[in-house]
Amino acid sequence: MSTDSKRRPYDSRARRAQAHRNRAAILQSARKRFLADGYAATTIATIADDAQLSIDTVYKTFGGKGGLVRAIYDESLLGSEATAAPLRSDALQDGEADARAVVRGWGALTAEVAPMVAPIHLLVRDAAASDTEMAALLRDSDDSRRARMRHNALSLADRGRLRPGITLEEATDIMWALSSPELFELLVLRAGWSPERFGRYVAESLESALLP
Repeated sequence: MSTDSKRRPYDSRARRAQAHRNRAAILQSARKRFLADGYAATTIATIADDAQLSIDTVYKTFGGKGGLVRAIYDESLLGSEATAAPLRSDALQDGEADARAVVRGWGALTAEVAPMVAPIHLLVRDAAASDTEMAALLRDSDDSRRARMRHNALSLADRGRLRPGITLEEATDIMWALSSPELFELLVLRAGWSPERFGRYVAESLESALLP
C-alpha cells in the first residue's frame, strides 16, 4: 500500500483546538454586537460574519441568540484571570483569617468582574420584557447571584465574622444589593466612577454593614 493511500490518524486535539478558537471568536463578536446594537437588532448572520465563520457553526455551537447571551454571561462571571473568580473567592474565605481582608478581596473581585457582567445583565434585563429566553436568563442570573451571596454570607456566619444581631438573611440581602448590576449602572455607567472606586465602595459598605 502506498504512503498516499494510508489514512491519516484522526487528530482530535487539533479539532478541539479549532472548536475552542471558533467558540472564542463567536463570543467576542457576539458581545461586541449585542452591546453595540442591542439584543433584538443583533442577528446570527452579523455575528457569524464578524467572526468569519458560517451561520451553521454559530447555531451548532450555541443554538441561537439566547444561548449566546447565556454563554457570554457565564463566561463573564469567571473574571479575567486563569482561575475562576468564584474559586478565588472561596480560596480567600478559606485561607484568610482577617474578615476585613476577605471583604476587601471581594471588593477587588467586584472591580474585576462587574464591568464584564453588568452590561450583559442590563442587556438581558431590557430584552426580558419581550423575549422569553431572556426573561428566563434574567430569573436564573438573579437566583444564581442571590445563592452565591447566601453562600458568602454563610461563610461569614460559620466563621463567627458577622456582626451580632445580623441574621443570615439580612446579610444575604445586603450582599445581594451591593453586588447588583443596577448599583454598578448607577455609580459607574451613569455617575462615572471607576470600577476600582466602585470595588472599594462595595468593600467599605460590606465592612460597615456586616462586620463587628
